[in-house]
Formats: sequence, C-alpha cells, structure tokens
Amino acid sequence: MSLTTVLDRTRIAMSEIADYAGALGNPALRLGVTGLSRAGKTVFITALVHNIVHGGRLALFDPAAEGRIRRAFLEPQPDDTVPRFAYEDHVEALIGEDRRWPESTHRMSQMRLTLDYEPEGFVARNIGSGRLSIDIVDYPGEWLLDLPLMTRSYEEWSRTMLEASRSARCAPLARDWHRHLATLRPKEPAPETDAVKDAELFRAYLSACRDAGASFSALPPGRFLMPGDLAGSPLLTFAPLPVPEGETAPKGSLWAMMARRYDAYVRHVVRPFFRDHFARLDRQIVLVDALTALNAGPEALQDLGRALGDVLSCFRHGPASWAASLTGRRIDRILFAATKADRLHHTSHDRLETITRAMIETALERAEFAGSAVEVMALAAIRATRETTVRQNGDALPCIVGVPEAGETIGGETFDGSREMAIFPGDLPDDPQAALAGAARDTVHFVRFRPPWFEAAGPGDGASFPHIRLDRALNFLLADRLA
Repeated sequence: MSLTTVLDRTRIAMSEIADYAGALGNPALRLGVTGLSRAGKTVFITALVHNIVHGGRLALFDPAAEGRIRRAFLEPQPDDTVPRFAYEDHVEALIGEDRRWPESTHRMSQMRLTLDYEPEGFVARNIGSGRLSIDIVDYPGEWLLDLPLMTRSYEEWSRTMLEASRSARCAPLARDWHRHLATLRPKEPAPETDAVKDAELFRAYLSACRDAGASFSALPPGRFLMPGDLAGSPLLTFAPLPVPEGETAPKGSLWAMMARRYDAYVRHVVRPFFRDHFARLDRQIVLVDALTALNAGPEALQDLGRALGDVLSCFRHGPASWAASLTGRRIDRILFAATKADRLHHTSHDRLETITRAMIETALERAEFAGSAVEVMALAAIRATRETTVRQNGDALPCIVGVPEAGETIGGETFDGSREMAIFPGDLPDDPQAALAGAARDTVHFVRFRPPWFEAAGPGDGASFPHIRLDRALNFLLADRLA
C-alpha cells in the first residue's frame, strides 16, 4: 500500500501551489517539530519563539550573533482551520509564581513567526531587507504514531499489536483485554456490543501502556488516547483480532466489521493528517527523549528506536530543488535532538548524542541516503539546572543543581518540589551498544526538575529562557534561509 493515493497526491500538489502562490514576496518555511509523547515539543516551540522574539542568548545562531535579525514578530497563522498555538499561556506557565511545565498537547495548533533580516550578500543587502515566515505546527505526540498505519492492512496491524501486547512489559496491562478476546469468534457475525466492549478494553490497555511508559510502538491508533474532536465517534470503535494469515474476512463477520472501521480510520483520520501537515514540511526536528528510555531499560530503548523508525519512514526526505518539487515537497534538513540534556552534566552530552545516533541508526541512514542533511545533538530547549562539582570520599563528582519536581525520588528520598538539590545523575557508558543493551540502567538515574526561576518574573527584551544548544539547532535548521 503506498503512502499516498492519487487523490492525496493531487490535494498535496494543490496545497503546494497555494503555498507557493502565498509565498510570492513573502517566503515561508514549514518547520515540523516532531516527537513522541512527552518528548518536549511544546516546550521547544515556546523556547524557540521566545528566544528569537526577545533577543535571547543565541551566540551560535549566525543571523542573530551577526546582528542581522532586525525584527522578529508573530503573525496570524496561514491555516484558518487550525487553532493558534497558545504561546502566551505556555510562557505564563513557565515564568509565573507557581512556575510549571506547560501541559501536554491535546489538539493540533499552529503559529507563524516572521523575521525581518539583513541579507549577507552585498548585492542582496543593497536591494533591500529580507523576510522569512516560519510556520510551526504542534500536535499530540500520540497522533504521530498513526502514520505507519497508512502502509499496513488491518490484518498486519492486528498481528503487530497482539504480538506487542504479549511482551513481558505489556502482557500484565493487557490481561482484561486478552480475557475478552478469548471469548470472541472473529469469523462469525457478532453484535455491535462485542465490538464496543472490545474497543473499550483495547483503549484501556493503550492508556495503561502510555501511563506506565511500557511501549510506544504498541500505542497506535493515537486517537484512542488523544481523540480530539473524534471523542465518541464510531471511527474509534475497532480493535485488533487474532485473525489467520492467508485468509480473507468472511462477509458479515466481526473480522470484516473491524477491518472496515480500521480502513475508515486510516482514510478519514490518518491520511488527511499526513496530507495536510506532514507532506508539506520543509525542515524537521525530531525530539527524542532518550534519557527516560535509558532509565526504563533496554526494552524501552529498542521500542523507542522502533517507533521512531516506523514514523520517520513515512516522511519524504531528500534535497530541495525545482525538480524534486514537481513530485512533492521534500524535507532537506533533519535534526535529531536528544532532549532534556540539562539532566546530565555536560561531560556526558557527547555520549548521549552517540547513544541517540545508535538508537535511530536505520532511520538516520535512510534520510542521509535520500540526500537530506542530517545532524544529531543533545539539547535542552529550556535549561532547568546548572552544573557544579561535589567532593565525596575524595572523589570529584560532576553534578547538576536544580529543584526536583514534587514526587521525584532518589535513594529513597522523595522531593517536595521546593528545595534546590545537587544531584549526581551518573555517567553514561562510553560504548553506545552497551548502553542500548542496558548497561546504563543501574548506573544512571534522571529526575525531572521544575522550570528555572527568572529574577524578573516577566522577561523583557534581551532576556529569555536559558538553554543548551538551542542556538546551534536553530543555526542548522534556519541559518541558510536567512543568508
């Protein structure tokens, strides 16, 4: 099954024509901020916009460091059917008296950031100033997991989901659903109530997996977890069944009903989501929460790598050119960012990058082979800690200092969210393959920290969120378009 149908391709082409027409005299770049649930998409977008608009410390973002950005401001987003990204609310949550991280994204939203800049070239600089609009889309990470469904039949998806649900991590969470599955006869007709109950138990299993951090690859369909405007819709009333290979669904059977609804979900939910948003991206940053997976162990690392590989196989990578644009827009630069690097001392950042590269090696090689420029880096869009050295038993330990979130624990101590602590998170293994095999599980421990405190509750011009390598990420993603 191809990713796009003829009708999809036609619609994508029409959208691109409209984009090109709208960009005449006002060039625009669509930046995809991609990541699974809790990878930090909302925080990244908020920090990116705030740092550029408020003139934050962006020493490695060449256009800013060279003083060529004359003005940065927000404009109404171009898609009238998509809600605006709640930027001001997220900033208020981060800098308020009871500072906290923004809530997870529950629906799609978008915003447009426009930069007036001074071109680098002598001729261009004397002709006039430049302008670039950057369209940024935020969406629930759970929805991203749906993209691989475009290439899978109901039967293939059922077998994949059932196999995952029988793994050691997921089987205890799937007990009620599996018990109900054993009572069903997929080849026979069944009342609607059987389908509804099966879907409800399947949804409860998916929710338990997400809450326990048990598996990403076992979570689709994403709308079961974040239904958005589809809450209560018949489109969400299906579930995997144990169906035999090499056979087709008997007419009027429970199997046929489930397969029909799965196909409708892919047709009416997944394909439009891909066509209207992901097929139109120019640049892409993939946020990877490798530290949480390292905490959880080798199965979690393998699962995260597998889920990201499946998702990234759906994107159109390759160099941007007029010839390539004839067959659809392509993503010519991809940044894989290992997020939350502020939970580690900087001496481990290069190891975090190496481990992340090893975890997504296949997806990374595929993008490079297609001709995209690819980079991997460890970053923190908002830095919540600072670094120090603590002496213990004659040893110098590289530590981080911050306020752990209430409820976080280390060594049997539970934090209340108000005290600043110096914490030694451990050292990541030098060998990335050893880390993927679980060598880091007992040697490192990462906790969540509250957002940093600002001396001025409302940052003014020139003050913004501290970060780790956000400027380097911006330079890779945007600098060539501001030359």
